[in-house]
Amino acid sequence: MPATPPPPPHLGETLSLPARKVWAKSDQRDGGRSGAWLPLWRHMADSGAVAGLLWDRWLPRQVRQLVAEALPGGEEQARLLTVWLATVHDVGKATPAFACQVEDLAGAMQDSGLVMSTRRLLADRSAAPHGLAGQILLDEWLEQHWEFPKAARGQFTVVVGGHHGVPPDAEQVRLLRGRSDLLRTRGASETLWRGVQRELLDAAAAASGVTELLPVWRDVRLPQPVQVLLSATVIVADWIASNPDLFPYFPEAQEQTSAERVEAAWRGLELPAPWRAVDPPRGTEAHYGARFALPPGASVRPVQARAVQLARELPEPGLLIVEAPMGEGKTEAALAVAEVFAARSGAGGCFFALPTRATGDAMFPRLKKWLDRLPDEHCDRGAHSVFLAHAKSALNPHYTALMNAPSRPLELAPDDVGTSRKGGGVSHTAELVAHQWLRGRKKGMLSSFVAGTIDQLLFGALKTRHLALRHLALAGKVVVIDEAHAYDAYMDTYLDGALAWLGAYRVPVVVLSATLPAARRRELARAYAGAQAYPDAPHTDGTTHAYPLLTAVAPGGTAIERAKAASGRAADVLVEALADAPEALADRLAVELDAGGCALVVRNTVDRVRETAAVLRGRFGTDAVTVAHARFVDLDRAAKDTDLRERFGPPETCAKRRPETAHIVVASQVAEQSLDVDFDLLVTDLAPVDLVLQRMGRLHRHERERPPRLRTARCLITGVEPEEGGVEWVADDGPPPAPVRGSTAVYGAWPLLRAAAVLRPHLCDVRPVQLPSDISRLVQQAYGAAAQGPASWQDALAAAEKADEARRTEQQEKARKYRLTAPASPGRSLLGWIDAGVGDVDDTPAGRQQVRDAEESVEVLVVQRTADGTLRTLPHLPPDRHDRERGGLELATATPPDPHRARTVAASALRLPRHFCYATADRAVAELEELYVDAWQGPDCHWLAGQLILALDEECQCSLAGFELRYSPDDGLEVTRAP
Repeated sequence: MPATPPPPPHLGETLSLPARKVWAKSDQRDGGRSGAWLPLWRHMADSGAVAGLLWDRWLPRQVRQLVAEALPGGEEQARLLTVWLATVHDVGKATPAFACQVEDLAGAMQDSGLVMSTRRLLADRSAAPHGLAGQILLDEWLEQHWEFPKAARGQFTVVVGGHHGVPPDAEQVRLLRGRSDLLRTRGASETLWRGVQRELLDAAAAASGVTELLPVWRDVRLPQPVQVLLSATVIVADWIASNPDLFPYFPEAQEQTSAERVEAAWRGLELPAPWRAVDPPRGTEAHYGARFALPPGASVRPVQARAVQLARELPEPGLLIVEAPMGEGKTEAALAVAEVFAARSGAGGCFFALPTRATGDAMFPRLKKWLDRLPDEHCDRGAHSVFLAHAKSALNPHYTALMNAPSRPLELAPDDVGTSRKGGGVSHTAELVAHQWLRGRKKGMLSSFVAGTIDQLLFGALKTRHLALRHLALAGKVVVIDEAHAYDAYMDTYLDGALAWLGAYRVPVVVLSATLPAARRRELARAYAGAQAYPDAPHTDGTTHAYPLLTAVAPGGTAIERAKAASGRAADVLVEALADAPEALADRLAVELDAGGCALVVRNTVDRVRETAAVLRGRFGTDAVTVAHARFVDLDRAAKDTDLRERFGPPETCAKRRPETAHIVVASQVAEQSLDVDFDLLVTDLAPVDLVLQRMGRLHRHERERPPRLRTARCLITGVEPEEGGVEWVADDGPPPAPVRGSTAVYGAWPLLRAAAVLRPHLCDVRPVQLPSDISRLVQQAYGAAAQGPASWQDALAAAEKADEARRTEQQEKARKYRLTAPASPGRSLLGWIDAGVGDVDDTPAGRQQVRDAEESVEVLVVQRTADGTLRTLPHLPPDRHDRERGGLELATATPPDPHRARTVAASALRLPRHFCYATADRAVAELEELYVDAWQGPDCHWLAGQLILALDEECQCSLAGFELRYSPDDGLEVTRAP
């Protein structure tokens, strides 16, 4: 038998005294002297050991496989490469430019012969950040001692150069190469500096076990996605190994062995392992029944069953687009597909991306219920990490309940966990925790299961600091994108950029939409899989407007389209034009609701919501009209959503709360998304046809008894400027419609005119819109190239189309300025990967402004100021879920408010409307900053620090930047220009 090779040496045991004196960490004190400190060799060893544990216990199989495929020795070599790069990442600290910073530690190095001129270096050292210095030292070592060609070196060394979040660019490298004195002191000690640097790199290679592999890796060409994943893993390893609570400094830790040190740190960190998906039951009914609480007698819908089947049939997990009507269970289908994809790909979690913060909050408890039933291969695992990814996540009670859970995962007895059987064994569901280390805007996305806004995905295509971490977070998951039709050309540009990288990582993706234009469907598939996804005409199995429709493509593959019947639930909706006059609307509703019933009126702007509600209240009474829009403080808006679901939701949930007499809800676009509400009659402003259809999805959504006059579903379309009644555009020789100015400002004229053109036959012939069968036809006609509408409309349509194309082009070009380019050829290093980026602004107001082409707006926290100057919370706020009062609480100003009061104020956030944009925004901010409460700005009051406070008077009114503001819990914020 061959002799067992000896274990690699510990990194520090063979080093010379000068090499052991090089320092890496210090709790520097006044006067430039250190207290506790950590030698570089120790931090290098810690980082390498952490990287090995991350590889073994934390990185999902999906990530490990991608790295392994780039190396001739597969996963074994991939692990060694990861450990080695983490071990050498801080070698740039073995330079005068870094070492000169702490006087006594630099002195100890000088005593061992490593001379440096500290005063001069301190002035120049900004040219040699230690990451960049380490990249150059490693590059020299690979070239001089291992004969790596230039084309092969950068793919490894850039991981070292970028470990603080931004890979260097070529100019930075060139400038530092011209300042060799910052890398090693010239003169008598230069040889010793070189020797120490080589000694550390040699020892790192030996301790990592890669010395024999380096000649083999000369011929390796790492794909850029692999370089990104290696960079991110090194960053995580460095962050963990740099935590002095986990890895104490010398002299306290001087007697610890490496094994003791690493074991104690990992035990203290308690980083949850990734999810290991179990292949779900093959029977569709069994699968869905095990994961979701289906109503008695319910069966899996055809679209849900076919989606899972297609996810299994793909040659490998890829992109699946699900287009189906509202109420078909697309969310459950996406989660079921995610489980199938994860079991096949080795994904360690799921990210569910939604259009808004409100939809993210609504999804989180649904995701949690799914997770409670989700099995894991680890029978004895402790916890799944969960994260709600938006700026106000700490105000979500479902998420904060997990944040307040014990930090140490609980040991569960077998009777306390959910189980499922597979191959004779038992796999268990796991406890859910919001792990303390995996919180915050940089690390939160690294949790296994995340629900959040679409921004979190779009940031993956934004050139920003620590982008590699976001890519690592996405690369290990299945990604679900909801409401894909809800994004404009600007956001779509970033979405396509993100999909290009997800495809390169072979991340499974599920896209959900009521329906998509055929061109947009092709764009999504091509962004993910490449141009060959749709080389020519689409490969379909049915008619031109097949619906519901499933589209699937594997990375690098060709798309297939599969039509599937809807669940059998169908509705005929009669469509009628209505003059755009509030009095005409009130008259019509009085007739329609004479015997009772619930009507939904959807306006395209908040101002139209308020104007309409005022007229209807005058006719029907205040109690008969409910208003819903985005101009409420967060707590009131959440209460509005809950109230709508409880009064107008499914029969089994709203019980006796549905109004028995006539009731009208006047809402903005908030009624379109993620609200399961059901109305007897719909009135809507003219909008893009897909949104009109989305609004129709709130009409006769559930089976229930309705007033006789409202048993036929009807949609009245208004929002066209009156011309002798405002409905002439429906006539055979009528003029093109003139949408009201607010609608044109929101959507542009072209999609509104095209919507009118394709709906016009239903208005003229009194032919109902058949849902769901007409959905795809109407959408494809509205967004297709064929002419629509009568000849008399064509000039107006052509002008509108030209303006729309110019606007879309402008949005796309604006977005591309900071959008990440697609992955380059294998071996091309990440040097300059995020050049000309936006800095460290990802999940911040500035970052969200980058991925949404919206007017810059001002967010305020709304409080009330009494006559004597006392500040208090808004008086009408409801109690929290623990029945603690939140309304009218006095707020301390000499000291920070207690946490309950501070959270209540933070949950009273409101984004000011378009009146306060551009120059008016500057004036508004200046006036708001006059109310500055010093006690609210410190670390003890993180809820309120840095926030703008809007103080209303006792009548809930105030003046701001030339406008009068009035707030009420019924109507929200009203803004009028001051006289």
